[in-house]
Amino acid sequence: MASIVLKSLSVLLGIFFIFVGTTKLTPKISKELHKDLRKEFARYSKVFPLAQTLEFKIASKWYRRSVGGLEVLCGICLTFIPSKRVKQFANIVLALMMLFATYNHWMVGDKFERLAPSLVFFFMLTCRLIVEYQIHRKEKMDKAAAAAKKSPAAAAEGKDGGTAANSITGGSTSTLVSSSSSSVASASSSSPSSSSSQHGRSKKDV
Repeated sequence: MASIVLKSLSVLLGIFFIFVGTTKLTPKISKELHKDLRKEFARYSKVFPLAQTLEFKIASKWYRRSVGGLEVLCGICLTFIPSKRVKQFANIVLALMMLFATYNHWMVGDKFERLAPSLVFFFMLTCRLIVEYQIHRKEKMDKAAAAAKKSPAAAAEGKDGGTAANSITGGSTSTLVSSSSSSVASASSSSPSSSSSQHGRSKKDV
């Protein structure tokens, strides 16, 4: 269930940010929205962190294109790239960008209606990170449990193997002892007959 939620969040968030980033880059999707975004980024470039302190100015065009390009790239990573680490990195970048967007809205004095979407998507991205962490933790616990189950079974197999080897060794030893005892008995039984035959021969010679 958690994996389905994670995949759904990845696809939906990825598609959304691909769309939003594309509208920042080109007016082909919506001319009015693109025009509005150009005006907004002209305001955001004036409240860029440390811009006034360090006395430098950011071109609103490149600021908008950079944000849009990052959103498209991270959206593609969330939607199409199978690597978990790449998805996690894209998720963290987008979450930071949403915090930065909230800061921009706050600094230019936008109403809560314009600030709310950035917060909503920040919380959605945070939820995705939490779900991914829980899945990763569960996988680790399952692997540890499987390893713990395998180790007693291997120890039991080792004990059974040692017992079988001992029984085989004991059986072979008893077989050797019995064969040696039988050979000794046969030798002892044959020795009196040979001595009697030799005594008879000596009498005939006399």
